[in-house]
Amino acid sequence: MVNLPCIYICEFCLKYRKSRKCLERHLAKCNLRHPPGNEIYRKENISFFEIDGRKNKVYAQNLCLLAKLFLDHKTLYYDTDPFLFYVMTVFDNRGFHIVGYFSKEKESTEDYNVACILTMPPYQRKGYGKLLIEFSYELSKFEGKTGSPEKPLSDLGLLSYRSYWAQTILEILMSMKPVGENEKPQITINEICELTSIKKEDVISTLQNLNLINYYKGQYIITLSKEIMQSQYKAMETRKIRIDPKCLHWTPKDWGKRAKW
Repeated sequence: MVNLPCIYICEFCLKYRKSRKCLERHLAKCNLRHPPGNEIYRKENISFFEIDGRKNKVYAQNLCLLAKLFLDHKTLYYDTDPFLFYVMTVFDNRGFHIVGYFSKEKESTEDYNVACILTMPPYQRKGYGKLLIEFSYELSKFEGKTGSPEKPLSDLGLLSYRSYWAQTILEILMSMKPVGENEKPQITINEICELTSIKKEDVISTLQNLNLINYYKGQYIITLSKEIMQSQYKAMETRKIRIDPKCLHWTPKDWGKRAKW
């Protein structure tokens, strides 16, 4: 199979075949029209499915092999048991088409909320990457903890995350109202972490990258320039699709307890 110039993949079950004829035969028999697992989110034509790497091993392995084609540093593809996979799809009259996915460990000692993340090439540069990142943090909010992607990030991954962190933190800072009449709005780093589920180190590094932290009269203050605010307004206008927490139907599982059963 590895010596073939082209392999053919079923877009629904992700099984691969050596020729178009073999794929056509497979498609005549394959009745899967969405990823296996539970649909935990749906808004308009966008859905997310949660797939257990132990229960749906073949699908999870095929998903990892597919991701390996587009990610240089991708190594996991056999031992999928310790991972959950969250697959984002768009729906039409033919079924649920895979747009991208991220995986996360069922139990992470480092509080990583993403192990691997990928937007399929036909869907890149359309805002889906940020949607995947936003969804991973929405799950962290449901779990009541902060999260961070597994390091090291690829160059593209780091750019995507920095952009998401900057927009999310600026959105909160710009929506704050002063407590008193002549007072400035006040917020702590920990409060930003609680509101966004972004890990403390990532919040601090983002504020530093944006040059927002200044030392003034014995304390650190955050200053927003007009340029930063204008670029943020522009960025928010281009983000057409967002995660709606009301459409997420999901309960976190305690995998530590399950392992003892």
